[in-house]
Amino acid sequence: MVDLVTMGATLRRWRENILAFVTEELHVEPDTWQRDALEAFASPDPSKRRISLQACVGPGKSSVLAWCALHFLGTQGEPGEHPKGAAVAVTGDNLRDNLWAELSKWMSRSIYLSTAFTWTASRIFANDHPETWFLSARSWPKTGNADEQGKTLSGLHSKYVLALIDESGVIPLTVLRAAEQALSNCTFGKIVQAGNPISTDGMLYAAAAQLRHLWYVLVVTGDPDDPKRAPRVDIEWAKQQIETYGRDNAWVASYILGKFPAQSFNSLLSVEEVQAAMGRHVREDAYTWSQKRLGVDVARFGDDRTVIFPRQGLAAFKPVVMRAARTTNIAARVAKGIAKWGAELTTVDDTGTWGAGVIDNLLAAGESVLGIVFSDQALNPRYRNRRAEMWFEMAEWVKRGGGLPNIPEMVAELTQPTYTFANGKFLIEEKDQIKKRLGRSPDLADALALTFAFPDQPASLSGGFDRQSVGHVKHEFDPYAEAQR
Repeated sequence: MVDLVTMGATLRRWRENILAFVTEELHVEPDTWQRDALEAFASPDPSKRRISLQACVGPGKSSVLAWCALHFLGTQGEPGEHPKGAAVAVTGDNLRDNLWAELSKWMSRSIYLSTAFTWTASRIFANDHPETWFLSARSWPKTGNADEQGKTLSGLHSKYVLALIDESGVIPLTVLRAAEQALSNCTFGKIVQAGNPISTDGMLYAAAAQLRHLWYVLVVTGDPDDPKRAPRVDIEWAKQQIETYGRDNAWVASYILGKFPAQSFNSLLSVEEVQAAMGRHVREDAYTWSQKRLGVDVARFGDDRTVIFPRQGLAAFKPVVMRAARTTNIAARVAKGIAKWGAELTTVDDTGTWGAGVIDNLLAAGESVLGIVFSDQALNPRYRNRRAEMWFEMAEWVKRGGGLPNIPEMVAELTQPTYTFANGKFLIEEKDQIKKRLGRSPDLADALALTFAFPDQPASLSGGFDRQSVGHVKHEFDPYAEAQR
């Protein structure tokens, strides 16, 4: 048996350097994307406690999950506090034939692991502490409902804990909620999921959309045109599939490009479209000609946020978010943005008169501001009301090159709302319905939508809303000191 005391220095080095562990002990050279995933797994950064591998088919994701699990078992822990982990997959058979088989394969390459640990069909455990130092294979009954499946990862309690979920594309969110319990009080805790983006209902999609702000998402693609593509995916095969079926084909999107297929026909934007907008660099000459605008969504209830969103043409900038703010304070913050940035058009949500106090205070201060009632008649007869009109215009803006600030919460807010077509007009679902699905109000998206209350126009034509001459406005100046696009 390996003398763990004499191996202490090596184990400490491996704990800090997962790539050294994989290359030296497992005798494999990871691909570039696999290195990124491994480094994220070993990182103490709280933003990487939850890792989602949104992958095409065949890039080696099960190997990465196995490497992470073996690194966890072999290097984590302290006297009296042993690592505990559990692994699940979409079915018990899938777990047995893929991830669990990978674990056996890579364990056999390591003298240390194969000596200090034992692999069985349902459990890997430390020979010295079989009851408290382990990774267990778990599954749910084939007829189990979402609640029964959700209990599968319950009961993991340790300062060192790991939950692995393979083929998570169609695994329900209830499984993820159970895994979250293990992160409540730990020194090293990780949830790692991997799967093909084949559904917008499973936990893989939740990590990419509703819960994006909590997850480190790594998109693994086999796209022949992507320089960061996974090299294990045969490039000629990928080209043939794309040529045969097209890039817009759902199968190609999921299994080759690593992207979720086009969302349901009645969704305004896809996750990929919003993510692309967040990573988009907009040239100054593409937006500095345009009118500067502020959209203000005033909080309706205690948990809602007041959001002040700046936009100039194709460039949207980081918003200011206020909680539990008084009407006078909100108005003062808006006025500050108008004065310092030279905002030429300010629109405030006055639906249900929630923004009336802010509007009145701004008007009393001599500011030009317009209240917008989302349920009012649209300017364009294609839309049922102003809400539908503004949201559709915002979606088209994203698609034609608009740049968004990198705010993960906005992915869900912009992709969750759906529309219907009734009596010849487009209609967006109500805010309360979206809030029920999101678990919060889409205040960020509504504030940005308010900047589309009227068609964009050049600053020189802004008329009564021109606060100062264009020559005195620095195009890079932010409405607020901390705001950056």
